[in-house]
Amino acid sequence: MATLEQNLLGLGHRPALLVIDATTGFTSPDSPLGTNGLPAVLNIEKIIQSFRSKNYPIFFTVNAYEHSAEASVFRKKLPILNLLTVDGQWADIDPHLTVGESDYIFRKVVPSAFFDSPLRQLLTNLEVDSVVVCGFSTSGCVRATAVDALQSNFSVVIPHDACGDRDAEAHAYNLRDLGLKTGDVMSTEELLKHV
Repeated sequence: MATLEQNLLGLGHRPALLVIDATTGFTSPDSPLGTNGLPAVLNIEKIIQSFRSKNYPIFFTVNAYEHSAEASVFRKKLPILNLLTVDGQWADIDPHLTVGESDYIFRKVVPSAFFDSPLRQLLTNLEVDSVVVCGFSTSGCVRATAVDALQSNFSVVIPHDACGDRDAEAHAYNLRDLGLKTGDVMSTEELLKHV
């Protein structure tokens, strides 16, 4: 199969970290939506510590719903999403991750962290030129956020072992596709050499 010629984009001078939906609803194997997310979560924490040491911006998203009108079509398609309530047990950021006082946390109700949110403007205000996108799930919210980051004119890096998905095939396929068209896919170890 022929692929298009592409360039590696790398990180810019002012990267930001986007930790997408690394909540117990997605990281815990006990959750009906979850998987064994611990290996990816431990890599996310390494990236968090690296970014924090450089005073680079860190953003966390939490996918959770307050009322039935939010993302009603998305939830009709995937009714299991109704388990993700604002005050519910599955909306907590994974306890293996450290959230700093200066980190940004915001709630979202659809796959992309950019859709109908202040994220793009916040990144612009912070003079961010590139983003690292990691978290859950690779085939859903990570992919949608990475694509919208590119469409918002940010260079994108996706650390493949700092992402997780319930479906191993979907995880692998989406990482391949993201690497071909959206951003640079690399390991956490490789990423940390560039931070």
